[in-house]
Amino acid sequence: MWPPDAEPEPDPESTHGPRSGRTVPGLRALLPARAFLCSLKGRLLLAESGLSFITFICYVVSSASAFLTVPLLEFLLAVYFLFADAMQLNDKWQGLCWPMMDFLRCVTAALIYFVISITAVAKYSDGAYKAAGVFGFFATIVFAIDFYLIFNEVAKFLKQGDSGNEATTHRTEEENSNSDSDSD
Repeated sequence: MWPPDAEPEPDPESTHGPRSGRTVPGLRALLPARAFLCSLKGRLLLAESGLSFITFICYVVSSASAFLTVPLLEFLLAVYFLFADAMQLNDKWQGLCWPMMDFLRCVTAALIYFVISITAVAKYSDGAYKAAGVFGFFATIVFAIDFYLIFNEVAKFLKQGDSGNEATTHRTEEENSNSDSDSD
């Protein structure tokens, strides 16, 4: 059955006993966790990488492949961020500002996809260019949703930080005003 179990049933005829505590070797260790892939961020990154790859293939097949660099670059960046988020590299590499890098990646991808999609649909009559333009528009929407969600998360985080600073400042001002009135 798909998906395969994380730990297969032990063979009753085996003399080695159950394989408890060992991980399954091979390429499966490189796959992201199912919980991350089912999350909203995981689905968005999968959609971004899938649409970028399809758009790249459409530009490769077209007669003049002037725009194939953008989908290839965005595909590679989406796959990188997919594995970086799944393997929790943001916790390991604290020196990088991961939300800002992801936000800038999504904003630039949405803008560039929008421009090249309009150009591909309006300027070229080749069917592969038209298909690449349509998939580019879908990618624009997915990247725009992603940067909107990232922006909301960062804004919420900054508001929480500012409200803590405002409460501390307000308490300090009250303490100073109370001490001034007591000394009179």
